[in-house]
Amino acid sequence: TNVAEQTAQQAKDLMDPDKIQGLVQDYGMPLLFAVIILIVGAWVAKIIKGIVSRLLTKRSMDPIIVGFLANLTYVMLMVFVVLAALNRVGVQTTSFVAIIGAAGLAIGLALQGSLANFAAGFLMIIFRPFKKGDYVEAGGTAGVVDEIQVFTTILNTPDNRRVIVPNSKIMGDNITNYSAKETRRVDLLFGVSYSDDIDKVRRILQNIVDSDPRILKDPESMIIVKELAESRVNLEVRAWVKTGDYWGVYFDTLEKAKRKFDAAGVSIPFPQRGIHVYEHRQGQTRPRAALGTEEAETGLAESM
Repeated sequence: TNVAEQTAQQAKDLMDPDKIQGLVQDYGMPLLFAVIILIVGAWVAKIIKGIVSRLLTKRSMDPIIVGFLANLTYVMLMVFVVLAALNRVGVQTTSFVAIIGAAGLAIGLALQGSLANFAAGFLMIIFRPFKKGDYVEAGGTAGVVDEIQVFTTILNTPDNRRVIVPNSKIMGDNITNYSAKETRRVDLLFGVSYSDDIDKVRRILQNIVDSDPRILKDPESMIIVKELAESRVNLEVRAWVKTGDYWGVYFDTLEKAKRKFDAAGVSIPFPQRGIHVYEHRQGQTRPRAALGTEEAETGLAESM
């Protein structure tokens, strides 16, 4: 009976206009202002994010850096907006910040790898080892840089695969940027027989280089005798091209050289092996023949 009476009295108090007015003044208005702060603050933060993005874009900064800094600005502004709204409804933000700090420490210890990826991404934005559209080799893979996110970097491979690499793995290893320079040198090695005329081979290769408009005249191309190998003479072509023409020149020059060598009678040595077969009769050993690969197989089969 006492519980029912207390419940009825509380319900009656809630219906009291004076009580309702007091609750509205104590909680309603601060809550309303907090909601207004959140709405207006989010709107202002979005506007500032757009302004930052436009200013950085006008400075011709890389789109990856623009997106990263604009998003970071928005997140920081929203943190201040949320803290202001909580303070308006009576939440002690000092203690709240302390709680967030303690929680952040615990989360940081549990997510060391993720924080390392975040720090690495921030360092990549600052030092800019590559930009969007560069072809790089990093983190154990290679591809065209598509986007640097907070924790990962997205690469697109030449065969159209999407590779997501942790930022810490990229910054913790060597980075090779093939697009950093406007020009690259194509190095091609050609092996010819010792019986071939080196000057003749050099003229063929020089003609191929001179006839390709993609090969730059400055720096000047070089055709050198690089090595006197065991079974061939190695000549190397060193030609400078624009970075975008690298692979086209590489493959085309190989094909043209093979066709030109065939037409001019220049031989390209290939590995060969001679096999000597010996017969054993009554403790004596005598050579039977020096055979080629096919003959040796037959001779061995007969002796077996």
